[in-house]
Amino acid sequence: MPNGIPMERVEEIIDGYGCQVHHLIAIMQDIQAEYKYLSPAVLERIAQKLDIGVAKVYSVATFYENFSLDAKGKYIIKVCDGTACHVRKSQPIFNAIYEYLELEGKQKTSADGLFTLETVACLGACGLAPVVTVNDQVHSKMTPELAIDLLENLRKEETAHG
Repeated sequence: MPNGIPMERVEEIIDGYGCQVHHLIAIMQDIQAEYKYLSPAVLERIAQKLDIGVAKVYSVATFYENFSLDAKGKYIIKVCDGTACHVRKSQPIFNAIYEYLELEGKQKTSADGLFTLETVACLGACGLAPVVTVNDQVHSKMTPELAIDLLENLRKEETAHG
């Protein structure tokens, strides 16, 4: 189970598509939907099962922005930076979350592995700006303070259930 991803399940997904190369993107999407990212071991297994070069699999994984090669947290936080959100001050929200999670440089996932912070060009909820999503659940009219409260509540829930 390299990087926490069970290879048996990966193989089930690949086999479900009949090990057909023309299903490469769908296979990768299904694996990522379950595990939130594609590890090097997973990409190698895909190449092996489809009988194609690892470089081909990596080229697809790096070409499409939706694929992630980095492990992600349990909670994926997306801060919208589209025009409506940007002018309504989404950047200070991003900055507050970045600092709260103690991220550094290009780091996106908190040290505890609980949160991953990303920006997106537009979430399509301009009338609710500024918008933040947590695992695709929309939180509208956010402020830096509301965003931190949201994360603190999620942390408390994790502590209570964990």
